[in-house]
Amino acid sequence: MNTTHRISSVVRYALLIFAAVIFAFPFYFMIVGAFQKNPTNTPGGLLPTAGWTVSNFVNVNSRINLVGSLLNSLIFVVGVLLGTVVFGLLVGYSVARMDFRGRGVLWILVLLVQMVPFQLLMIPLYVQVTRMYSLGDTYLGMILPFAINTTAVFIFVQFFKALPGDIFEAARIDGAGELRILWTIAIPMVRPALATVILVTFIGPWNEFLWPFLITKDVSMQPLAVSLANYISNVSATTANPNGSILAGATALAFPVIILFCLFQRYFVASDIGSALKG
Repeated sequence: MNTTHRISSVVRYALLIFAAVIFAFPFYFMIVGAFQKNPTNTPGGLLPTAGWTVSNFVNVNSRINLVGSLLNSLIFVVGVLLGTVVFGLLVGYSVARMDFRGRGVLWILVLLVQMVPFQLLMIPLYVQVTRMYSLGDTYLGMILPFAINTTAVFIFVQFFKALPGDIFEAARIDGAGELRILWTIAIPMVRPALATVILVTFIGPWNEFLWPFLITKDVSMQPLAVSLANYISNVSATTANPNGSILAGATALAFPVIILFCLFQRYFVASDIGSALKG
């Protein structure tokens, strides 16, 4: 019996390691190629011992302002995150834990909005933001369409519904208001949902380039994804090492996402909601 269990454990871990290698290999190739004078996909190029250089990043920075574009991306993403978390928590808690007229209709609308691709709404939103609100060439114009995320609302609703109702009733009996219950009881118990929403929301705006490009043609305001897309499509082919330049740009764009995932992955665990109840 022990031998069978040991063999199954070895097979399971071997499959997990194989899957991890397959998943991580594109990132490995991207990072190694970004620092190579001549990136190749040959066996020798996958494990290089020479040819290391930082000129690929220098070439990218000479054509676009990496630091300025990175700052624009941070302003854009932080604004979207603030709106998503604040409105997501308020709407999610209201739909899951408060009784009011029209709650079912509101929940159905949230689900219906998720079925509509953003590309279908892009032109009407562009007209609304630039002509009605006069927010073209502004950070607010880039942030506003992403400030409320129905996916975040859906995640928060499901987590708030999973919490025991007796906790909220006890707090109301003690005289706590809804905002105090949300801040002191509900939010600390949905940290896994909060981490998930932050990571999922971060990835979308960070990689978004079409909407910011529509809102502003001012190069000094364009996020990193827009600047790199313009560089890769128009400039990289003219450099001495086009493949290295493309991989350097991809590395600069992907690195913050990888760091964020490493920081938040430990929060992707179920919260101990049962400890708040007696018996």
